[in-house]
Amino acid sequence: SEKKSTSSPLKSLIHLKHSAVCPQGNSLLFLPNVLKVYLENGQTKAFKFDKTTTVKDIELTLKEKLSIQCIEYFSLVLEQQYSITKLLLLHEDELIQKVVQKKDSHDYRCLFRVCFIPRDPVDLLHDDPVAFEYLFHQVSVCDRDFQLRLG
Repeated sequence: SEKKSTSSPLKSLIHLKHSAVCPQGNSLLFLPNVLKVYLENGQTKAFKFDKTTTVKDIELTLKEKLSIQCIEYFSLVLEQQYSITKLLLLHEDELIQKVVQKKDSHDYRCLFRVCFIPRDPVDLLHDDPVAFEYLFHQVSVCDRDFQLRLG
């Protein structure tokens, strides 16, 4: 589904993403044709893909696995491993195979993030408590790690 026009980007979250230990090799793939997606709770999910699999396909699978109702606030993003301030929002029509074949793809990891929020987050709490909790956790982790960096 399309992102709601009433949403606004979570600019502060995009710049405060928590850092993680960078695994050796390609952080986008577990195995050939198996995408690695990092969740905000520290878990990693694996998704087998082929030449027709889109970003939206992965997002809808995550919606089901995580019991999220309001998927329109979420997106897959690529985080540059050595620069936590650089996130690339993936369009839902992008083919996963094309994403992982890009020249610099080994420098990124794929995250499932809340990238858009409703004008009133309380609406999200009422409409989709699971999505609200995911957002809360994402903001809490970012804030904690930001405070640690400030000393």
